[in-house]
Order: sequence, then C-alpha cells, then structure tokens
Amino acid sequence: MTKFTTRCLIVVCTLLAFSCKKDDEPSTESLEKEVVSNYAAIVYASYEDSYNTAVTLQQKINAFVAAPSAAGLEECKAAWKAARIPYGQTEAYRFYGGPIDDANGPEGLINSWPLDEVYIDYVKDMPDAGIINNIKIEITKAKLDSLNQAGGDTDEQSEVNVATGYHAIEFLLWGQDFNANGPGDRPYTDYVTGGTAKNQARRGQYLKVIAELLVEDLAYVKDLWAEDGAYRKTFTSQMTVKTALSDVFTGLSELSNDELAGERMLVAISEEDPTKRQEHEHSCFSDNTHIDIQMNFKGVKNVYYGTYTRVDGTVVQGRSIAEVLAKQDKERASALDATFTATETKILAIPAPFDQAIINNVDKIQAAAASLKTLSEELLDGAFALGIN
Repeated sequence: MTKFTTRCLIVVCTLLAFSCKKDDEPSTESLEKEVVSNYAAIVYASYEDSYNTAVTLQQKINAFVAAPSAAGLEECKAAWKAARIPYGQTEAYRFYGGPIDDANGPEGLINSWPLDEVYIDYVKDMPDAGIINNIKIEITKAKLDSLNQAGGDTDEQSEVNVATGYHAIEFLLWGQDFNANGPGDRPYTDYVTGGTAKNQARRGQYLKVIAELLVEDLAYVKDLWAEDGAYRKTFTSQMTVKTALSDVFTGLSELSNDELAGERMLVAISEEDPTKRQEHEHSCFSDNTHIDIQMNFKGVKNVYYGTYTRVDGTVVQGRSIAEVLAKQDKERASALDATFTATETKILAIPAPFDQAIINNVDKIQAAAASLKTLSEELLDGAFALGIN
C-alpha cells in the first residue's frame, strides 16, 4: 500500500467516524422525552413507597387500638415518622393540577395544615372539645371526609378545621406539644377504656378511620401514576414534551419558593409573638418539621437530578433535567449545581426541634429560605434556557 493510499484511508475513516458520531447523538427532544419518562417512573415509585408505609402505619394503629399499650403507641409514632420520609419527597409533584391536587385531588385530605386541634379532640383546659367528644357525630369515613376543612365562620377557620390526613393522625398520637425539649406526650391511656380523657373508644375509632382514609387516598394517586395509569399515559404520551416539562418545573419552583421557603419557614418566624410561632409549624406535635423540610428539598433534588432512592434502598434513575440543561447551557447548569449544594448545607444547619429554631435560630432559617428562593429563580431560568415557558 502506498503512502498516498494510506493517507486517503485515514481521512475516509475519520470522516466516517465523525459522521457516525453526529448521527448517533440523540436530539434535545429525544433527551427531553427520556426526562419526562424518568420523571413519571420516579413519581410512581415515591407514591408507591408512600402508600406502602401508610399501610404499615394503618396496621400498627389497628393493633394499638385493639390492645393499647405504651409500646404500641411508640410503634405507631415510629411508623408515622417512617411514612413521612417518602411522602415528603412527593410534594415536588404538586402545584400543576396533577392527580394529587387537581379538582378531584386528595391533597387536602392527606396533608392539610396548620391544624386546629380543638376541632378533633380535647385540648388543654377544654376537655369536651372536638368531634371525638361530640357523641352526636358519627365517626365514619364518609362523615370525616365531609368534615375535613368544613364549617367555621370564615374561610381561614375552615382551612384549619382539618379532620383527616397525616397531621390529624400526628395529633392523635402525640397530642399537644408544650415541651421545649421534645414533642407532645399524649398518654396511651387516652385509648384505654376507663383511662385518661373521655370517649376513649371513639378516639380509637377516629384514629383507625383516618388511617384507612389515608391509605385509600394515597392508593388513588399511586394508581393514576402507575405504568398503565390514566394520568401517566396522558403525561408521557398525550401532552407535548414541553408542556409536561413546564408542569415539572412549576412543581419544583412552587415548592422551593412559595410553599417551603414561604409558608413552611418564613411565615413561622414572621409571627411577632414567639409563643405563637409554633402554630405555623408543619409537624408541630411530633417535632418532625426539620425532617419535613429536608424531605421536601430532597424531592426537588430528586426530580432535577433524575434519581430517587426507594425505601428498600433500590434506586430509580434515568435521564435528568441536569443532563439536558448542561448540554444546552453548561454555565447555568453549573450554577444550579452550586445552588443545590449550598441550599442543602443551609437546610441541614437548621437545628432540631424546629419549634425552638423559630425562636432561637431565626438567622439559620432565613439563610436556608433565601437559598431556596434563589434555587427557585435559577430553576425557572433553566426552564427558559430549554425553551420552556
């Protein structure tokens, strides 16, 4: 073979290799379709984990009510805390009219707060208060469903008349929290016939009914996001990719800014009277608010980086927004990486319990909230960079 022939072969092979590389490179639209598909898989996995942990909570509650004991009450509390881990991460899938919060969505039955505890049961100096102590009210699923966020002389009062969901269960397990160094301390004898408080059997029935409602409401959302679920088919096949991604970014931005930084952090510390700040705390009976905040942030991070670690330790992962944005605008993607890291550091710096942090560590809460707002703005900038309105 002559030198000329050898050189020609090298040039041809190089051109072929370059040509093949360009042809094999997926289009941005193809990558975005993969992002949407992976998002749907993550949503389903986290709702399935939420459902499964709620079933465990229901089983613990049924066993406790059947034979109340101090140990049984602690098992219920541990199951409630475990159930909050996956559910807290799902809150990144709200705010765009999906199955959790469209016109038929059960979000208000699952996770409403703040909660006016006097609507449900006795409180300090009011031993006869609440639905439980009004024996004229039947305690059934239909009745409690209808009473959730109902009544009241104003819309504001109706909103806090929460009868169902995680926080109603939380109140019935922990009771009011008057302890600066720990959570509420409801005695298990509140459920023992002839024990503390009144209407122990009705209290147990109430707890069982709202645990059953929680499981049913989570099953509803989970099934709509299942691989053959009606909403998932619409989201992944009938919506345009840009519309689906617009919903995804809306959920991330709204949770980071208005809901988490605003409603769940800054509203509490904006209350002038420090003794009333706890009324604006998310999980105020169990002292679990710091975990709620961490899990909400983790939900945002999961979606952006396209990965979710399930309760059993397995990982659901695939094409991510981070990858697509880095391909389109590397500098903006790097800035978001830095903001995610800084925000996580500031959230983890908030000391527990949150009901003391909102009095003694306001600066740490303000720093974390400010970083969440920056994150929200940068996520929207990232969406615009991808041509998403």
